[in-house]
Amino acid sequence: MKPFLILQLRPERDVSDDEYAAILSKSGLAEADAIRVCLDHQDLPEGLDLTQISGVIVGGGPGCFSDAPETKSPIEARIETAILSLMPEITERDIPFMGCCYGMGALGQHLGAEVSKRRYGESVAAVPCTKTDAGRADPILADLPEQFDAFVGHKEALQALPQGAVHLMSGEACPFQMIRYGENVYATQFHPEADGAGVAVRIRAYREKGYFPPDEADSLIAEVAKADVDDSARILANFVRHYARD
Repeated sequence: MKPFLILQLRPERDVSDDEYAAILSKSGLAEADAIRVCLDHQDLPEGLDLTQISGVIVGGGPGCFSDAPETKSPIEARIETAILSLMPEITERDIPFMGCCYGMGALGQHLGAEVSKRRYGESVAAVPCTKTDAGRADPILADLPEQFDAFVGHKEALQALPQGAVHLMSGEACPFQMIRYGENVYATQFHPEADGAGVAVRIRAYREKGYFPPDEADSLIAEVAKADVDDSARILANFVRHYARD
């Protein structure tokens, strides 16, 4: 099988490693079937040929596209530049892509949509996400229930559907929970790879990053441990099964 390219954006090694393990576990990928690149300190592979991979999976991260350039750290700027450098080829050639949270911002930014903190931000929680009519017909969502819970935690969001994109899943506080561009380019605002234990790792790491009041960290950890998000994880497995190729 041609490998899947997994791009990670988290400078915190324990959080990045936990996310990588979660992506492999939830997608069903073996390490041998993945090319892992941690963009906080690694460059994209030299001579990267997207036709020689099965698809691209982008994890989450603490950066925000809508932050003023002068406020972004060198690592945040490096990550943003690397991700956006791939988006023209991905969208023009309809390369299989699954962007989780930060990947939603990358796709929206590339397509010229407003990605901002103006509204639709969500604190860390498991929230119900509901299929649209287009979502009911989408092959990646075909065997999933009409509504299921998924973990969110983001300060910025799409403010409107990008031109040419299809709305697949909605939420009460954030309407654009999953979209598709073309036939193969997907993005979720929620985290399909995340379970309660993984979110607890992130809560501890990002306690002071503005995603939630710091004094609520312990109660949030207790709350996320109770969540049932098994259905959301099936999105990654479906994506890999649908696009894995020799």
